[in-house]
Amino acid sequence: MIPHQPAFVHPQVSRRTAVQVGSVGLLGLGMNHVEGLRALAAEHGSARPTARKKAVIYIFLSGGLAQHDSFDPKPEAPQNVRGEFASIETRTPGVFVCEHLPMLAARSDRWAMVRSLTHPYNEHSIGHHVMLTGRTPTPIGFNSNKPTSMDFPAIASVVTRVVPSRNNLPPAAVLPEKLVHVTGRTIPGQFAGEMGPKFDPWFIEASQYKDTKYIHGAFPEYGFQRSEGKMTPDGYRFEAPKLQLAHGMLNDQFQSRVQLLKSIERQRQELDRAALVSEFDRHRQKAVSMLLDGGVHHALDVHAADAKLQESYGRNSFGWSLLMARQLVEAGVSLVQVNLGNDESWDTHESAFRNLSNFLLPPTDRAVSALIDDLAERGLLDDVLIVMAGEFGRTPRVFGAKDKLPGRDHWGAVQTVFFAGGGVRGGTVIGASDRIAAYPKSDPQTPEGMAATIYESLGLPKTITWKDALDRPHHVFQGDPIAGLRS
Repeated sequence: MIPHQPAFVHPQVSRRTAVQVGSVGLLGLGMNHVEGLRALAAEHGSARPTARKKAVIYIFLSGGLAQHDSFDPKPEAPQNVRGEFASIETRTPGVFVCEHLPMLAARSDRWAMVRSLTHPYNEHSIGHHVMLTGRTPTPIGFNSNKPTSMDFPAIASVVTRVVPSRNNLPPAAVLPEKLVHVTGRTIPGQFAGEMGPKFDPWFIEASQYKDTKYIHGAFPEYGFQRSEGKMTPDGYRFEAPKLQLAHGMLNDQFQSRVQLLKSIERQRQELDRAALVSEFDRHRQKAVSMLLDGGVHHALDVHAADAKLQESYGRNSFGWSLLMARQLVEAGVSLVQVNLGNDESWDTHESAFRNLSNFLLPPTDRAVSALIDDLAERGLLDDVLIVMAGEFGRTPRVFGAKDKLPGRDHWGAVQTVFFAGGGVRGGTVIGASDRIAAYPKSDPQTPEGMAATIYESLGLPKTITWKDALDRPHHVFQGDPIAGLRS
């Protein structure tokens, strides 16, 4: 746990820090690279598992996907429960999903679902924290308006801490943007919390736009405002910040600057022998390797992918994000969290059925199906686990308002979580909700079980721990992996 700093403390800058900051400039890097370099500088815990080429893509649906209107339809329920959508058969006998998921329905032999995941919260911030950290209790000092140093670490931060890096890449990444509310508050649960900020995951800010209006969806073609309908942000573009040498700097010039840095390092070695110096040098060498590695650039460039492949994912932020996630795990990132939609895109209080059918479900159905196909064709599906969830489900009852189209409210008591790849037994349904999808009817599951399933898929031993600043051990596994998902 990180102790609180006193307010209004005058900042103290050490000689080492000053030289290191200057080093960033000497390497030809700008401040836009700091996030990536900070992620590269993350240390690993003392209990290191044996490296395995396994990976996870965690698709997060901020706002909360309605279970009735997606993977747990209730066609026999009253109209104000079942909603406006029809159910369709999947490839798995006896399993039905919403009519707006036809591509996934045709691939149900390759994915499974848990229809009984539950937690006690109906508010967005704590719901995000629970489902992004895999921890149900509310941490001490939790603040729904901002992350704190007492929050539990995000799953992506745990992976950053305990999973070895491969190919000079950070172990975990989050894309295409942080989850920030239109009011400016940053949603808790996305960061390292009590681990300390150096274990924050690598945030790849690829979804870029200037519009300040609260527009949601798969930009540009599926952008919408909840009550107004179709709308696209001004100046939208999908492009990951490039890790590249400064303009005009050739590789030999770059290496000359590296040699200059080494000379500076030698000159100050007698002044400062702290262990952090050698650690900085090690992390800097990783950054150098990353900058000169063309494979990293390729993994971040979705627009260079084959045109037919891009089309299969969909030329929108949902498709591009999942394509980038596949390229990153293939390049060596162990966990990629993909936020399908900016903060609370799936918060269907109003105009739920129009927004789901026109803007949210079609690009999701297409992009997730393409991800499954793409991984399978590359021989990677058995090694890459796909998980898809939101912070909670939606109310069993459809609500209406005088001047708004109907929708559903927040509901933590039950939601459906989607799993594919990573050895998951296709066509499997774990647990069940009751007749109106309000509460688990059988085999209730927890966020801890979901997180444990992710950690197990990465080959982490159940005994693995990480230590805080006071040298106290913390268990990574807070529950058991979900039984029955794998053969």
